[in-house]
Amino acid sequence: MSKKGRILTGDRPTGGGKPHLGHYVGSFANRVRLQDEYELFLLVADYHALTTHPSREDVAGLRDSVRQIVMGYLAVGIDPEKATIYRQSDVPTVAELTLLFTMLVTVARVERVPTLKEKMAESGIENPSLGLLSYPVLQAADILHVKADLVPVGKDQESHIEVTREIARRFNTLYGEVFPEPQALIGEVPTLMGIDGRAKMGKSLGNAIYLMDDPETVRQKVMSMYTDPKRIHAHIPGTVEGNPVFQYHDAFNPDKAEVEDLKERYRTGRVGDVEVKKKLVKALNAFLEPIRERYAYYSARPALIDDILAAGADKVRPISKATLDEAREAMGLGALR
Repeated sequence: MSKKGRILTGDRPTGGGKPHLGHYVGSFANRVRLQDEYELFLLVADYHALTTHPSREDVAGLRDSVRQIVMGYLAVGIDPEKATIYRQSDVPTVAELTLLFTMLVTVARVERVPTLKEKMAESGIENPSLGLLSYPVLQAADILHVKADLVPVGKDQESHIEVTREIARRFNTLYGEVFPEPQALIGEVPTLMGIDGRAKMGKSLGNAIYLMDDPETVRQKVMSMYTDPKRIHAHIPGTVEGNPVFQYHDAFNPDKAEVEDLKERYRTGRVGDVEVKKKLVKALNAFLEPIRERYAYYSARPALIDDILAAGADKVRPISKATLDEAREAMGLGALR
């Protein structure tokens, strides 16, 4: 199939870099699906990691966390022959583009991005650094330096893409048409609830099932999942809507007839939480098994991961420089020498 456009998306290598089921439904599944249709760029956002994890210890662990992220990409089915995978800091021209973009957006605008307050709360930050405050601007530079048309993201990141669109529009209005206004592509399950019933699954929240969790760990996490708190006994009719166990069944259990049967019996008090959870354990472990196998293969070959990152950076650098030169020329600064 011919290429239809360009996609960029990525992940921060925090929390050890381990991807979880929320990442899969939020964007990984779309990346795998679209890598044959689009020119796909995947960045591991180590600059972004510094906005909340700037300590020497955090920085020292970044290299391994970056590898973990890449192994997650490969494990879910991203093909490095089809997708360009690179580390953000290996393409330094994006930093200058970020600087130029900071002149086009107000502090008040970035403060209105909903996820900023969430990140501050999750990380225990009362006074954000300038780097954290300008997180959406750096993200805009990540997207626009390769002139991406489409950005697969989780529902919670959609507001960031709107900032990117506004920056592109502002630049084009002031200096001439240089940048596209990219569209957000939301996963089929926009936000996967945590196993504790909280609205979002997250590494920092301790409520995630990771793609590399072994079968027993998956079993333990599922059997401890939050369900309907009003349902004290199995014969009491239960609520399916907003119930994490059924959200996970909808996302990962391919036996839709079984899922509908469980929902019907749950609503009428004819099935217990234990049976529903055991069937989810089976479905999740079947889904995760090939991912675990591919992850084990790549984890034994760290040099291969480094080669993939190096090749990706080599491909992206000239694209990024050409975009920066075009932006500088449009502004009247002149291309880089």
